[in-house]
Amino acid sequence: MSEENSSASDTQTQLSDAVDEALSEATEVVDEVTSLTADLQRVQAEYANYRKRVDRDRASAADYTVAAVLSELLPVLDDLDRAEQHGELSGGFKAVADRITAITEKLGLQKFADVGVVFDPAIHEALVHNTSADVSETTATEILQPGYKYKERVIRPARVAVTDPA
Repeated sequence: MSEENSSASDTQTQLSDAVDEALSEATEVVDEVTSLTADLQRVQAEYANYRKRVDRDRASAADYTVAAVLSELLPVLDDLDRAEQHGELSGGFKAVADRITAITEKLGLQKFADVGVVFDPAIHEALVHNTSADVSETTATEILQPGYKYKERVIRPARVAVTDPA
């Protein structure tokens, strides 16, 4: 009987050792799966950030390109404005001028030229400087050349005559 107990005890010990080994291997597999899952999540997050950065850079490059083309058209728009002021814009040429203006506005070009506003060096370039008792703060009193913005970014500041308080 002691031989049977000893054999049963050996069997239980072997069974216990086998269970411990199987649990150890299962724990290692679970740890490896957890590690690989964490690596996969990190790679997915890096890829998502990369895609966002590339999309943002692509949009920025497109905006920069449109702004560059529009800035090259500014002298043409200035010439069209001068021709209109002198009454030389008529007939078929007026239709072409209107079309050019409409296209630049559709692309997002905004003209700004306001008289009587407070001088702001971010959007104005002072070319003439006067003093007067009629103003209480530095004011743009005459527009010498209009300014242009593209998507709230100043492409060209408005060139103005500035009047300071006396």
